[in-house]
Amino acid sequence: MRHALTFEPGKDHSQNTLLHIAQLTFAHFGLAHPPDCIIILESEIPMGSGLGSGAAVSTAIARALALFLDRPLTVEALNTLVYETEKVHHGTPSGIDNTVIVYEQPVFFLRAQPIERLRIARPFTLLVGDSGHSTPTKITVGDVRRLLETALERTSPLIHRIGEIVRAARQSIEQGTLAELGTLMNENHELLQKLTVSSPALDILCEAALEAGALGAKASGGGRGGNMLALVEAARAAHVQHALKAAGATQVIQTTVKP
Repeated sequence: MRHALTFEPGKDHSQNTLLHIAQLTFAHFGLAHPPDCIIILESEIPMGSGLGSGAAVSTAIARALALFLDRPLTVEALNTLVYETEKVHHGTPSGIDNTVIVYEQPVFFLRAQPIERLRIARPFTLLVGDSGHSTPTKITVGDVRRLLETALERTSPLIHRIGEIVRAARQSIEQGTLAELGTLMNENHELLQKLTVSSPALDILCEAALEAGALGAKASGGGRGGNMLALVEAARAAHVQHALKAAGATQVIQTTVKP
C-alpha cells in the first residue's frame, strides 16, 4: 500500500499521524521550512491490531528524517516525539508501544510507575500469527470492564492471576527459562478465554502452534481476533509457521528477541 501525502509548513497536521511525526521532527530541529523529500513506507506489521504499528511507523519516519537532515536524534528525544503522535491514536497512551519500539527492548509496565526495560538472558523466537479478523480494542476493553463490574467475584481472581503470570514471565525472560515462559503463556491464554478476550480463530491458531511443537501460545494485541504469539525453538520455527498457515493464519511474522 502506498500513499502520497503533502506536508505544508505552518499547517496543523496533528490529525494525521504520518504528517504529524514529520512536523514534530522538523520542529525539534528548528526547521520552519524543511527541504523537500519523499518518504516511502513498507511494513509487515498488521495495522489496527494492537501490535504498535502506529508507533513503529512514527519511529521509522523520525529516524529517516534525522538521517536525511544529517541531524543527531537521541533515543530520549525520539521517544518523546513518538509518544506525542501516539496521543493521536490513543488519546492517553500508556507509553508502552513507543518505549518498546524506540529502545528496541521489551519492558515491564505497571500503571503509575516508571517503565522498566527487561534484561534478556538468551535470545528467543516468536511467531506472530494474524487471524484475519479484528475487533476494536476499546470494545474488548469495555466488555472486560463490564465483566468486572457485573461479576467481580468471578473475574477479579482471573485478573489477579494474570498479574502474577506477568511477573513470573519477567523472571523467566531474565533467567532464560523458556520452557517455563511457554507454560505461562498457555495459562495466560486460558485466562483470556475466560475473560472473553480470545476468539475461536485465535484459539484454533494457538492449538495448531502447540500441536506443532511451540513452547507456548497466546492471544496478543487487541484480542477477539487480530494476532496471537507462539514461542518456538528456532529449529522448529518453520514447522510451526507452516502449521499456523494451514490453520488459517493470513500472515505469520517471525522475530527474534535478543539481549
